[in-house]
Amino acid sequence: MKGLTRSPRRPRIRWVGVALSAALALCSLAESRTVKIVQAQTLELRNIENQELVVITGPQVELTIDDDVVRAKRVEFNRTRRTLTLIGDATYRTAKDGQTLGGDNLVVNLGDESLSGEDVLISDTELEIRGEEVERVPGQIRARGGYFTLCAKCGRTPNDYAFRASRLTLYPGDRLVAYQVQVLVADHPVLYLPVIVLPLGPEDRQPRLAFGNYDPDGLVVEADLPFSIGDRTLGTTLLRYYENRSPSYGVGVDLRSYDVVPYVDRVDLYTLLLPRPFAADGSLRPGQDLDLNFRVRGRVPLPAEAGAGRTLDYSLALTRRDIGRLDSDPERGVTRSDFRVRAQYPLFAAEFIYLGRYGADPLSAVTFPYELVEGVLDPVPFSVGRLNADFKVKAGNYSAASNPLSPSASAQGLNITTSRLEEAHQLRYSRPLWKGADAQLTNSFVGRYYGTGARTVQLELLGQVTQRWAGTNSFTVSQRYTRNEGTSPFAFDVVPSTLSAPLSLQLSTVPVRDVNFGISLGRDPFLAPEQQSPATLQLSVNRLPVSASFSLGYNFGRQELQNLNYSVSVGDPNSGKVTVVPAVAAVPATPTTPAQPAQPAFRTRSSAWPFPRLSLSASGGYSRPYSLGSVTPLPGEVVASGVLPLTLRATVTGDDRLNTFSVASVYNFDYPEPLSSLSAEYNLTRTADQVLNPVNLSGRETFDLRAQRLDGNTTLTWRGYSFGTSHSLSLAQAPTATSSGTINFSVGRQQGRANTWLITYGGPYDLVRGGFTRPELTGSLNLTQPGQRLSAVARYSLRGLDWEYSELSALRLDADWQKGRFSVAGRASYARTRASDGTPYDLLIFDPLRVGVGLGRGERPEVYVTAALRQTLRYVNGVRQENDQPFGPVVGVVWDRCCWAVRGEADFAQQRYSLSIGLPGQFYPLVERGPDGTRVPLLPFSR
Repeated sequence: MKGLTRSPRRPRIRWVGVALSAALALCSLAESRTVKIVQAQTLELRNIENQELVVITGPQVELTIDDDVVRAKRVEFNRTRRTLTLIGDATYRTAKDGQTLGGDNLVVNLGDESLSGEDVLISDTELEIRGEEVERVPGQIRARGGYFTLCAKCGRTPNDYAFRASRLTLYPGDRLVAYQVQVLVADHPVLYLPVIVLPLGPEDRQPRLAFGNYDPDGLVVEADLPFSIGDRTLGTTLLRYYENRSPSYGVGVDLRSYDVVPYVDRVDLYTLLLPRPFAADGSLRPGQDLDLNFRVRGRVPLPAEAGAGRTLDYSLALTRRDIGRLDSDPERGVTRSDFRVRAQYPLFAAEFIYLGRYGADPLSAVTFPYELVEGVLDPVPFSVGRLNADFKVKAGNYSAASNPLSPSASAQGLNITTSRLEEAHQLRYSRPLWKGADAQLTNSFVGRYYGTGARTVQLELLGQVTQRWAGTNSFTVSQRYTRNEGTSPFAFDVVPSTLSAPLSLQLSTVPVRDVNFGISLGRDPFLAPEQQSPATLQLSVNRLPVSASFSLGYNFGRQELQNLNYSVSVGDPNSGKVTVVPAVAAVPATPTTPAQPAQPAFRTRSSAWPFPRLSLSASGGYSRPYSLGSVTPLPGEVVASGVLPLTLRATVTGDDRLNTFSVASVYNFDYPEPLSSLSAEYNLTRTADQVLNPVNLSGRETFDLRAQRLDGNTTLTWRGYSFGTSHSLSLAQAPTATSSGTINFSVGRQQGRANTWLITYGGPYDLVRGGFTRPELTGSLNLTQPGQRLSAVARYSLRGLDWEYSELSALRLDADWQKGRFSVAGRASYARTRASDGTPYDLLIFDPLRVGVGLGRGERPEVYVTAALRQTLRYVNGVRQENDQPFGPVVGVVWDRCCWAVRGEADFAQQRYSLSIGLPGQFYPLVERGPDGTRVPLLPFSR
């Protein structure tokens, strides 16, 4: 506490008022935990028996410990022991677990993050626990004389069910374990149990039990039972039973452990031994399949000589996948291992990798090494003067696919096993030469040497000199030498043979303001003239009203242009505006700076472009076409000239920049008629009365002259209404085509509103015959209000050139209404299709009425009753089919007690009835009755 001194009179500093808005750190000795005062009235510093105490009082004291929140009437902070004592009625809210601990005289230890107290109440979103003595340590809460229930959040007294235990342990977010438990119903004891485990975790940590009868397995039972070993191991036991398989039983486990033993951080294990399923021909396959996934990782401290805090990190993984594989699958019965160890020392890092494969040898070439033993030594980069060096060495034994280009490797089969030594380094040297110039030398090398006597080398040398002047100009000369040679016995590290030594020249300059110019040249003496890289030239200009870019690539060996691209735009929307530059007063000379003369005010413009609302642009280029060789073009065939299409565009902008109109044309010079397409885009917005009466018109049109095709759309919006049309038409359709394309018209309310509607008319259109071939009229309506919703979609087919029916083809209605505890809903859908001979097929699926009501005197209903009507009807040529589901009511009742519920449902038409009980997390079926009999799902042999 800076600014506070100690004396025998215990000096006191007071803050009188409501809160301390500034965050005051109480201790830097509480390891990584930070305590801050949020609200207090009095703060005192005391020294009692050589212990420093900070006493904080007030009508209400609020502190934060990292993200945890503490509230009490008085807090005593012992800086010596690093503890907080919360005196009086206090609460401790944990951010990580989302729990609130309330009680008298709570003691919080900032060192190990533990908490202890008497008569403590623990509550979160799921349960409430009371304990005579409570102790909280990281990861768990222990209580003696505890009482806990899942019904506390419901606000009922007494609780529907609860438990009283002599002692209990809570693992937040996972489970609660209680010993010597009395089960209470309405706070009356009804049952005694020696131990109870209550799962609190996510769905994958909940118990699961499933039954069923399947062909040919017969009765199938699957059970997942979570368990825990101490507070650091969580798992699930997997039990499986298949009546007709041999053997019938399967077993497995899925667990994870944290810090169970020294030097082990985490262990994950998933294994399942499952009876083999029946073959495709129905024959029995005796035996079991195994799935295994075992992973462990940890750290081992290194000796002090390696440096403080340095550890040896390791990981191990074992995997096997048999379930679901065919007997002929080469991966069946194969187990793979992956073991890695890495140590970091001050001067180097070392790593060991082992990849193993246990099982039958692979029958095909395996690209990546399937067996590997490798050691890696990676010294840290170091510098000697201006020389920087980085080395790395690998050595090991590998098994992988043979290189088909190596005769000796291919002779050993599809895969080969041999040793390999790899050395890689990079040396870099740089130094300045003279003013603005510097030189750089780089040597990169990778050499691999194999047990078969083969070797591969990858060498790259680079020398470069760069001269800079005037800040924005540079000239670079670089010489690169690359040599790759040798043949690897493995396919995964093949090195393509390369020999090159290109000399490159690069110039980048700004010859005048707003102009950038660059040129690069290169020549490789190991390449033929026609194989040389083209020389490139780049030029860009950005001076209003002109913005242009130009790039060119020319191959001097072939003496031909390789590529060319250009883009030019002319326009300046601010050209009509005049900017006044204010005058600058004279500045007298100083001992370090010269005098600055006065400058008068003057006016300036961004450019002299006379049309601020107009902008013009053009883009195009050239790319050398591929050589046709000896191929002779067919008569009438268009041969690519290499000239890229030229696009010309003109855009006119309105006063408010929202109104724009642009036209564009595309020219393809490979065709006798170069003009290939015309297009126009526009966006017109009314600026007056923009809020109450906005009008916007937007659209585009594109006419492809070669394909004789017209595509476009237009949209007009006004006061939330939208009018639109779209079309895609071929103006020169084939004689066998039944339509030229589509045309659609629409009108409706803009989407995104509470109430919307849309009407669309259109479909395929034939320009030759002058009409729609199969037009449709579609309407949709969506009405939404608090507690109400109505949705309707209808599609009506109209007579057309190729359609002789005028009928309703689809309809869907969906409505919901809720008022207080009463709700009504209804859904219906209808669809009609016709066969090639015109026979109609009708399908009607509907729940015409669904009524729900909540019953109960409290603010929240306890009983919900629903009644619905369900039916599916099928008609063929107007005749109802016999396999329809019968029409009948379905009644459901839910008794909701907040922490538990009972649900029943009766489908009278199909004679199906069910009863289930719900606990936090899911519903469990109790009884199901149908035409096939009665079944109790919790009893596997019930019928």
